[in-house]
Amino acid sequence: MTDIDLSIVVPMYNEEENVQPLIQKISSIFVEHSLQVELIVVNDGSTDNTAKALAAHAADAQINIRCIELQRNFGQTAAMQAGIDAAEGEFIATMDGDLQNDPADIPRMLEELQQRDLDLLQGWRFDRQDDLYSRKIPSRIANKLIQSVTGVKLHDYGCSLKVYRAEILKQVRLYGEMHRFIPVWIANITGPNRIGETKVSHHARQFGESKYGISRTFRVIVDLLAAFFFLRFRARPSHFFGILGLLVGLISGVIFVYLGIDKFIFGNDIGNRPLLLVSNILGMASLQFLTTGVLAEMMSRILFQGSEHKEYVVRHDRLNRD
Repeated sequence: MTDIDLSIVVPMYNEEENVQPLIQKISSIFVEHSLQVELIVVNDGSTDNTAKALAAHAADAQINIRCIELQRNFGQTAAMQAGIDAAEGEFIATMDGDLQNDPADIPRMLEELQQRDLDLLQGWRFDRQDDLYSRKIPSRIANKLIQSVTGVKLHDYGCSLKVYRAEILKQVRLYGEMHRFIPVWIANITGPNRIGETKVSHHARQFGESKYGISRTFRVIVDLLAAFFFLRFRARPSHFFGILGLLVGLISGVIFVYLGIDKFIFGNDIGNRPLLLVSNILGMASLQFLTTGVLAEMMSRILFQGSEHKEYVVRHDRLNRD
C-alpha cells in the first residue's frame, strides 16, 4: 500500500506565469489537510521559462512536488500519461495548468467519489468562462458526438478536472488526443454506472494564451473514430470489416443484377456504362474488406494469446470457506 493518498497531475506547456499561483493555491489547500498529497507537474517541452519557474517555486512549496521534464512537446495526452505513470497515490486527480480549473474543488470531488462509490468523477464546467465561438461551440459539438457514438452520457468530456481511483486509471493507456476520451476508456473497463460527474468552478484565463481552438474539433472527430473502433471491435475486428465488406458487396450485387436485367432482358448495351465500372470496383472493395477482417482477426488473436491482455477485468475475487 502506498503512503500517498492523492496524486494531483498537472500538465503544463508555456505556462510560466501560472506556475507560482498554481503551486501556492494547491499548497494552501492541502498543507493542513489530513490527506497525504503529492503534486506532479509535467513540463511538456515548454519553450518559455516554465522549467525555471518550476525549479524556483517548487522548493518553496509546503507539499510534496515532483517536476517531470519531457524531452520535447509531446502534447497534453502524453504529458498527462507521464504524470499518471509517475503517480503513487491511491487516488489521482488531473487538472490543467492554466488555473481555469479550481484546485479547491478537488477535496470535495474526492469525498464525493468515495461516497458515491465511483471509479471516476468528471468535472462539469457548468458556468464556463471561455469564448463562445472558439471554445464553447466546438466543445459542445465534440461532446454531442462523443455521447452519440460511445453512449457514455456526460456534459463536459473536455474538462481536465477529474478524480479517479488509481487502480482503475492505470489500466488505461492514452495516445494521440485521447485524454478527452478517458471516461469512455474507463467505461470500457469498469462500467458507465461507476462514472459520475459534478459541477465545478471555472475561471477565465488570467495569464498566457489558450492552446486550443476550433481546429481541435476535427482532431477530436478522427480520435473518436479510433475510440469507436477499439471499444467496439478490438477483440472482433472481423465483425467491423465484415459488415463493411458485406454492405459494399450487397450494393455491388444489386448493381450487377440491375445491369444483367438491362442487358439480357431489355437488350441494352452495358459495356460503356459507368455503373459497370462502379460495380466492379465495389466488388473488389468488398473482397478487400472481408480479407482485411480475416487478417485483423488473426492479429487480434495473436495479441490476446501472446500477451497479458485480457477481455475482462476482475474487480474482486473472494473465496469464502466454512
